[in-house]
Amino acid sequence: MIKRICAPAGIALCLVLSIMGGNATAKGYENEKTVSDIQEIVENMTIDEKVGQMLMPDFRNWQKQGETKATGFIEMNSEVASIIKKYHLGGVILFAENVVDTEQTVRLTDGLQMASPDLPLFITIDQEGGIVTRLQTGTNLPGNMALGAARQESYAYQSGEIIGKELSSLGINVNFGPSVDVNNNPGNPVIGVRSFSSDPELVSKLGIQMIKGLQNQNMIATTKHFPGHGDTAVDSHYGLPLVSHDKERLRSIELLPFQRAIDAGVDMMMTAHVQFPAFDDTTYISKKDGQEIMVPATLSQKVITGLLREEMGFDGVVVTDALNMKAIADNFGQEEAVVLALKSGVDIALMPAQVNSLQMEKNLTSVFNAVKVAVASGEIPLNQVNQSVTRILELKVKRGILNPEDTPIDKKIETALQVVGNEDHLKKERKMAEDAITLLKNEHKTLPFKPKKNDKVLILAPFDDQVESMSRSISELADKKKIKKVQITGMSFSGKSFTDQVARLIDESDFVITGSYIVKNDPAVNDGVIDDSIQDSSKWATAFPRAVMNHAKKKDKEFVLMSLRNPYDVANFEEAKAVLAVYGFKGYSNGRYRQPNIPAGISTIFGESRPKGTLPVAIPSVTKPSESLYEYGYGLDIKSGRPIKK
Repeated sequence: MIKRICAPAGIALCLVLSIMGGNATAKGYENEKTVSDIQEIVENMTIDEKVGQMLMPDFRNWQKQGETKATGFIEMNSEVASIIKKYHLGGVILFAENVVDTEQTVRLTDGLQMASPDLPLFITIDQEGGIVTRLQTGTNLPGNMALGAARQESYAYQSGEIIGKELSSLGINVNFGPSVDVNNNPGNPVIGVRSFSSDPELVSKLGIQMIKGLQNQNMIATTKHFPGHGDTAVDSHYGLPLVSHDKERLRSIELLPFQRAIDAGVDMMMTAHVQFPAFDDTTYISKKDGQEIMVPATLSQKVITGLLREEMGFDGVVVTDALNMKAIADNFGQEEAVVLALKSGVDIALMPAQVNSLQMEKNLTSVFNAVKVAVASGEIPLNQVNQSVTRILELKVKRGILNPEDTPIDKKIETALQVVGNEDHLKKERKMAEDAITLLKNEHKTLPFKPKKNDKVLILAPFDDQVESMSRSISELADKKKIKKVQITGMSFSGKSFTDQVARLIDESDFVITGSYIVKNDPAVNDGVIDDSIQDSSKWATAFPRAVMNHAKKKDKEFVLMSLRNPYDVANFEEAKAVLAVYGFKGYSNGRYRQPNIPAGISTIFGESRPKGTLPVAIPSVTKPSESLYEYGYGLDIKSGRPIKK
């Protein structure tokens, strides 16, 4: 039991920290004596303790005994504490359900750590910035592709720094970001704006700066999704993607940002549930349908140990992507997936089993025992387990996790309230978002809009929160006397068809702003022309905003198309006179803007800010797919109408 090694372990850790001058991030970390002290701790640990360090479940929801259903786990309880202690867990991952406000989050992380006093936990979260943010009271930031459009390394550093400060103040010590996937597939359903760019050099530069921003705040940064999820057409949450390129291509594009991150000293690496036959074409029989499939990177010894460790030289901690994702869970089963992942050389199995009540604990027990059996039989060599646990503990020492400051809870809360979502952070995120806005068309100087008093502005966007974000942003401009007071009408159109009623709204308006939210372009194209006669509500994402565009054009209304997510969707609106990309779709809800991107777009439309962004990806034509409609690096200056040169 860990209690048995508590004293020597504590001595060893004190020794480690004294070697490092009391600073867990000091340069002396690599000192030979430090390593030997960690090894002594590992040698004194039981198999149960070692296996526990390599498992990282979530407690996203929890159903206490006597309750009728599971709800968001926001307050520490004895049931979860008992599981952490029983299985000697090395870490947990938090989701939005767990972090509803600042004080609550600090109390939760504090309670989680109290459940593991001897070897404090990795407390992790996906706070990438942009569309993948978990904190409900934090700074959201414009996201990676917006940073790619702005082309400023300082913004990537600032983003990492802001995220690092906010997470640290909350008691979270690992961020599962940045994504350094190279998004070179316009049809990618899961990465898209989570990527900085389709250019591996730009991805590398910005990724390294974000890593530095995070790690300079003593926050563990994690590059993902190794060896690259950018050129996939399948979302690994729902299926098993395949990347079929040869080794040379993969090394020059997909692997380049990961290699640069390794060379820059990134702490952690997350795997991808993606098949890469160029590196491993080993086959398995799927438990889902009995079909032959290739081993995904997460479960591949050739990829994790051979490629990542031996060839690319990564000696940090490797964590899987969530093992409950269908790419893994459906094809391999719970126990086998975890064993295969650890066998491949992975250090931590993320979300190895669903546990949302004491009744569901059996899932974790089953996985835990399966790993122990695999270690006992030699299927997972004990030496390999020891190496993984050593890496985990070394990282916990390096980032000060094993020697936390003894700060009273009230002081922690006070600090966090001053840091999370503060004015300075919000000001910086707004500036980044505004500089990222990319103007792609502006015929006849349609923009900026210059409404007269009581002019009517019609806002049409897929979802209510987006409509609200646009409406509020316009009203705020009027309140600040940046524009004249206008009448605003808003409507969301998700799942709807264009009707006479919508046509009348356009007829009655002076200005029309339409948001486009398309994950993957699939317009009905006949003989190289988009067929606008198709008004099937299932095709709303393309059909509705195009119908608005066409009607506004016919009635000579001032119209602008705002691309809210993946910028590839602007190819559906070649005929529009004014088009811009904002790279973020989250609107206004629960009393706050969920992203700065839409307000920044509105600011551009009404001339309050000047767009400086250039495309971080090329936009293929939907009518001529082999051609680029807009090239990589394209963006217009709103004043001169000429392309911006960077």
